[in-house]
Amino acid sequence: MIAFHPIYVHPLPENHRFPMEKYDLLPKQLLHEGTVAESDFFEPNLLSEEDILAVHTKDYWRNLSELNISQREQRVSGFVHSKALIERERCIMEGTLRAAEFALTKKIGFNIAGGTHHAFADRGEGFCLLNDQVIAANFLLNNGRIQKILIIDLDVHQGNGTAALLQGNENVFTFSMHGRNNYPLQKEQSDLDVELEDGIQDKEYLFLLAKSLDDILNRFQPNFVFFQCGVDILATDKLGKLAISMNGCKERDRIVFDCVRQLGVPVVCTMGGGYSPQIKDIVEAHAQTFRVGMDLLL
Repeated sequence: MIAFHPIYVHPLPENHRFPMEKYDLLPKQLLHEGTVAESDFFEPNLLSEEDILAVHTKDYWRNLSELNISQREQRVSGFVHSKALIERERCIMEGTLRAAEFALTKKIGFNIAGGTHHAFADRGEGFCLLNDQVIAANFLLNNGRIQKILIIDLDVHQGNGTAALLQGNENVFTFSMHGRNNYPLQKEQSDLDVELEDGIQDKEYLFLLAKSLDDILNRFQPNFVFFQCGVDILATDKLGKLAISMNGCKERDRIVFDCVRQLGVPVVCTMGGGYSPQIKDIVEAHAQTFRVGMDLLL
């Protein structure tokens, strides 16, 4: 048996309107309970402009980096823009890319931030300025490291930016399972979209997930997986509209990681959304993802 450590990203602290507390508390919780050690963490640098421009337009990146995004566009992005915010975003992007490199040999990598699936080539939306999973997927494909990638997006909100950026790319299969009546109002077309009705509970949700993954693997064989594992599917979530229990969220993760284990491919997990009123619920749900992934893949 070969022992190895999964790799994590500790994001930089940031004080903006978007709730950042979980990004500080989650690594502390994982350390406190002994799920990880300090040596399991790495701190990314800033993603190169070359990697950004391989996915995002030159004009958008120039305006973003020079803080020339209009007030209206900033409101759509969900952030008041600043130099610190843009640097933080580049750090998150680099974190997912480096986690992907580590996963090639370590089998699993986690980014405590990331999952910025609402970012398009030429604009940001929904607290997402750049699209980390698409950037990392593009990097792997362009460097000949990987040929087929599956993106499993189980945040309650559709990965609209990811779907748009990868539409027509036969080397990447985009799967989004999300609330039908939730943000964004205008959905994009993923390779597979499963739209959930408000109030769906564990049994039906988990059945749909398992069936969808089975259907995907009957027509697409990936050799790398990205997992956007937002915990805004919880019944306690302020924005979610679903009725998934904490145990149901854990079982969701188990289904995904078991699928990855059977495929024998690397996986990178990005944390995505979570907006329950009690921060302990958010942290516990995210911590579950780490525990389940490590139990099944180590």
